[in-house]
Amino acid sequence: MNIAVTAASGRLGRATLAALKRDLGGDAVVGIARDPARIAVPGVAARAGDYGSIAQMATALDGIESVVMISAPVVAGTDRVTMHRNVIAAARRAGVRKIVFTSVIGGPGEEATMFYVTQQINRQTEADLAAAGLDWIVARNGLYLDLDLGHIIRADAGGVYRNNGGDGRCGYISIDELGVATARLAAREHCNGRIVNLTSENRTQAELVALANDVFGLDVGYEPITVEQNIARFMADEHIAARGEGVARMLTGCFECIQSGAFDVPSHFAEAAGRPATSIRDQMVAIRERG
Repeated sequence: MNIAVTAASGRLGRATLAALKRDLGGDAVVGIARDPARIAVPGVAARAGDYGSIAQMATALDGIESVVMISAPVVAGTDRVTMHRNVIAAARRAGVRKIVFTSVIGGPGEEATMFYVTQQINRQTEADLAAAGLDWIVARNGLYLDLDLGHIIRADAGGVYRNNGGDGRCGYISIDELGVATARLAAREHCNGRIVNLTSENRTQAELVALANDVFGLDVGYEPITVEQNIARFMADEHIAARGEGVARMLTGCFECIQSGAFDVPSHFAEAAGRPATSIRDQMVAIRERG
């Protein structure tokens, strides 16, 4: 079986490629990115493919049986629905049999949040994929543990981690764990035609901070803040500010989803990956040891 991963120069793309290489060997795996040189997974073929070009993506998918379509990043001014539709059209043109789309967890309550604009794009792509006439799986990913853990670690200097998640529970998971499950979904047929949630344990913000304190030797507290305060917090981050206030509002909307319970979903990780997800604590240890 030949399996390709699109947007393979990103964090989830590289993790999925690495897992596929471990499971199947490098000869069966192809990474696709706008700049193939950035894929950086040794022993895996790299091809050029841009979500903006059906023709180029179809060429990149030549000879591929199953493809992992990593969701396009949220960037101001981009039409992510069309980008995803281009990949689906290219896959059909190239004779791909199956697509696994990486989406985002969610549920009742998300409609009232600032994240819902982004979530509507994810849900539209899920519907487009189900109607495409291919085998398909929607992998709804939990929030990246690596990213929020990074914010907690950086908060150690001031001693307090703040956001508007409150006491809501959220399904978190590390990018490496996601790579394992996504690779298995692409290579096997056991979850075809389904929407699956890929999460580990559901944790509150205070619980997440307590685990980070234990694993990393931190002394950070958790303090809930308002939506407006959290937007300002994100805009104070130069990397987020460079992407625009819309991104800051979208990220704040994720914490609205946590507070509302929309991200407190059941996990299908064990079924998808063929093993239970490791604990959040053990995932943090792996992140610490990886550096």
